Amino acid sequence: MGRRKQKTVEVDQLDDSDADSVESGSTVLSDHVLAHEMESVDSQEFSLEKYLDALYEKRGSTREMALAGLVSAFEGHVLLDFIEDRCITLLHQYITSLKRGSVKEACLAARAVGLLSITGGTGSNTHEIMEESIPPLSRVLVSGPDAVRIFVLDSLAIVTFVGSNNWEETDRIMKVIWEIIHPKSLSKAGTITKPSSAVLVAALCAWSFLLTTLSGWRVDLDMWTEILSFFCNLLEKGDRAVRIAAGEAIAVIFEIVIAGKLSTVTNDLESLEDMPSKPKWFVYLLSLKEKITSLVSDLSMEAGGKGTDKKCLNAQRDTFQKIYDYLMDGKRPETSLIVSKKQGVLTTSTWTKLIQLNFLKHFLGSGFLKHAQDNELLHNVFDVIPHAESSLSASQKRIARSSGDRMRTQELKKDRHLAQLRKGALLFNAHN
Repeated sequence: MGRRKQKTVEVDQLDDSDADSVESGSTVLSDHVLAHEMESVDSQEFSLEKYLDALYEKRGSTREMALAGLVSAFEGHVLLDFIEDRCITLLHQYITSLKRGSVKEACLAARAVGLLSITGGTGSNTHEIMEESIPPLSRVLVSGPDAVRIFVLDSLAIVTFVGSNNWEETDRIMKVIWEIIHPKSLSKAGTITKPSSAVLVAALCAWSFLLTTLSGWRVDLDMWTEILSFFCNLLEKGDRAVRIAAGEAIAVIFEIVIAGKLSTVTNDLESLEDMPSKPKWFVYLLSLKEKITSLVSDLSMEAGGKGTDKKCLNAQRDTFQKIYDYLMDGKRPETSLIVSKKQGVLTTSTWTKLIQLNFLKHFLGSGFLKHAQDNELLHNVFDVIPHAESSLSASQKRIARSSGDRMRTQELKKDRHLAQLRKGALLFNAHN
């Protein structure tokens, strides 16, 4: 305590020349920090340029290394300045790697396409990214190995979510994904091609994510009841990961589609009164809902046997308890996530927003918080209030920080001057 007090006295005793020296030293320090930041930015852009150049190399391992570097950079930063004049160039090279590369290169390329789209966010290039990437992504989705198909499904969902201009465009991609979820065509060998569990989960999550963009009821009731019946089968026969993905899809369908359709007949979704006067589709939907609710209840309380993956089992119980609460009482899941001290908390209170949050967290991984802080697209999706600096370019941020440093130095000088005046007044009173 005594040492801290002594330092305070010494500060108070500084005269104007000392304060000027402090300000000068602070300015030098600020310039040094800014120079370091400039060097860091220049170094990153230099590395990104090298990665871009390496995508033209013939050696596959070189392209893989470059893609890995770009993916890592785009995960951890919102690189709007870098893609401003290079967006389509990057896209074309990613597509080339997707077509001709190894499994690893194709996986990285598919992920890079999605990251490019989400970085572009609300910009003018996102629709072009979607239009140019969907044909090659769709071809790989049909014929590629499972590892690549999973990355392609994520990328298809992202580029469509970000770049689609209307529901018809989104619906077209959802139909492509649905063919993976519920294939109807025969393969060349003459047998029905069924997706692996991992591919099915990825497809269900991608399909549900795009479904959240649906606004209002779409008329084809037969299609929706068929989809719900299919998901019922997945709840009964699928493994846990498939059940969870199917259950979340069901919750979104009820929130966006079914509840609105049923409310056109009655405001009470559980009402079975006066059934003879109700249309057949209404009676069928209520019976289907009753079946789904029963299955959901069982899955929310499923017991685990020997060797059960408890983490996965707990995730299933938690998810289906939330779905049960929604189907029975209309209670929607609420979540919150701290974005930053300045931007506060990101909250969701509907199934639609929860599915969007979970998918984007899964896609961005460790980079989600950085994008939640700085990416305008995520600000719009989740109503996050951006920090004042987040919309500035890198050079504008440096100027803002430099200005802030000068203001803090001036405030420090003012405080010291006031301290001197107070001390002088005390000494004068003591003498008198």
